Amino acid sequence: MPQLRLALNQIDSTVGDLAGNAEAIVHWTRHSAEQGAHLVAFPEMALTGYPVEDLALRSSFVHASRDALHALAARLKDEGFGELPVVVGYLDRTEEAKPRFGQPAGAPRNAAAVLHGGEVALTFSKHHLPNYGVFDEFRYFVPGETLPIVRVHGVDVALAICEDLWQDGGRVPATRSAGAGMLLSINASPYEQNKDDQRLELVRKRAQEAGCTTAYLAMIGGQDELVFDGDSIVVDKDGEVIARAPQFAEGCVVLDLELPAAAPVPPSGVVDDGLRIEHITVSEEPLPAYEAELSGGYAERLDDDEEVYSALVVGLRAYAAKNGFSSVLIGLSGGIDSALTAAIACDALGARNVYGVAMPSRYSSEHSISDAEELARRTGLNFRTVSIAPMFDAYMGSLGLTGLAEENLQSRLRGTMLMAISNQEGHIVLAPGNKSELAVGYSTLYGDSVGAYGPIKDVYKTAIFRLARWRNRAAQERGQTPPIPENSISKPPSAELRPDQVDTDSLPDYPVLDGILELYVDRDQGADAIVAAGFDRELVTKTLRMVDTAEYKRRQYPPGTKISAKGFGKDRRLPITNRWRETASG
Repeated sequence: MPQLRLALNQIDSTVGDLAGNAEAIVHWTRHSAEQGAHLVAFPEMALTGYPVEDLALRSSFVHASRDALHALAARLKDEGFGELPVVVGYLDRTEEAKPRFGQPAGAPRNAAAVLHGGEVALTFSKHHLPNYGVFDEFRYFVPGETLPIVRVHGVDVALAICEDLWQDGGRVPATRSAGAGMLLSINASPYEQNKDDQRLELVRKRAQEAGCTTAYLAMIGGQDELVFDGDSIVVDKDGEVIARAPQFAEGCVVLDLELPAAAPVPPSGVVDDGLRIEHITVSEEPLPAYEAELSGGYAERLDDDEEVYSALVVGLRAYAAKNGFSSVLIGLSGGIDSALTAAIACDALGARNVYGVAMPSRYSSEHSISDAEELARRTGLNFRTVSIAPMFDAYMGSLGLTGLAEENLQSRLRGTMLMAISNQEGHIVLAPGNKSELAVGYSTLYGDSVGAYGPIKDVYKTAIFRLARWRNRAAQERGQTPPIPENSISKPPSAELRPDQVDTDSLPDYPVLDGILELYVDRDQGADAIVAAGFDRELVTKTLRMVDTAEYKRRQYPPGTKISAKGFGKDRRLPITNRWRETASG
């Protein structure tokens, strides 16, 4: 059978940085060529970054993407890679579509191209457009209606984009009908917990349906709230894994494949789902037989806690770097949330770029300050203490606040102080709220909700404790100092806004609360279904009411790394003004 050396480049692109992304594509193409690759691939919309959201509706950006693609093809030839076919994702538009109701203005396409000989040899667009979760692709794109196939050294390689594998029908069965020797899918599939297992089973299933070796190339990095974890996969026609790339790491997987020879007459016509085969040949003759040396390797999977923690680190690092920020500021209370946020920040940016400030009030316990100091000592972050007592006394003397207003004043004074330091010194503030608190509104607007980014926004409280313990355990295993003080993990959580306050004064125990929230928030289960799952009827009704009435707070919370199937962001959209309330039936 013909041989082919495939290079899959799982790289990190930045939305809108056409020049920077093109430079990265040239760099990794050069690396692939040095490894002797015969076919090179880059992820979905690698040239523009992903997702481009409403930039797709700007004709100026679409034109710039198209121009950048042609310039990239010419540059690859000038760099000496003109004979090396390169598959790269970009933003395009259809030439044929006429404006009509219900179609995105300008008919943009989530597209990819084969660059060869200094030209754009073939273009195609995603056939299946996702319209669920964080995806709004029907809003932005029109679908592609072809099955693209490129013949490389005597092998027909069918091409697809991300959702083309996730949906039944379309390009996968069409690949079998066309007799292709390999199916190559380029992807920008965001990270979710446990999604790596879903992807592997998906790729195995699609390879068996397509009847050929299938390569799934993924993006890495971060874009706003999304994280991309890499984990590119290649399986044979029986679904057996040939190669698997590392998670959360940029790099190139190069592997030698033996693939079926293409038919003497290129496939043509219309196949499954009405897809029209579009075939090009870049090299007809198979390569002379050579010794296969590169297997691509198999990177070991991260365990569940390390995987989530890595996603949180990558998400924060990408948000800071891509928005031009080099340092972060965190209010340190001595509690578990700010401690974990600080550990993530130190791992993402380096401790020298992390600034912590303790802001005690009259209700702060002695250990809240000592635990914050101990965290700073363990991690090496920059630390200071500034009391809010004088400001609090001044406000109280003017306003005479009581009860909840008095409690929240302390939080808002801390938020004001953090933003003042941020403005003065140029750090961005990190909000330390977790998903449990945000769900039930257990946060103070313009207080602990201030910030540019919320690294643990999509992490339930029970997982906060688990991740903190994992991070300390990982440090011990590496012979390092565990970053999070044990007292921050073991003491009862408290906002410390009144004497002897603990979270359970207002909330159920977190394991119970998180169990209810996971069903209601992540799975959209109603009150009766949650009660049927074993939770107390009265507690369910009370908790769900808290969630519903806190929507206005969550809308004002900063963005944060998404790790679940349904975070508080674009994939969960509920009205603020809403009189529907879930009540468990008697």
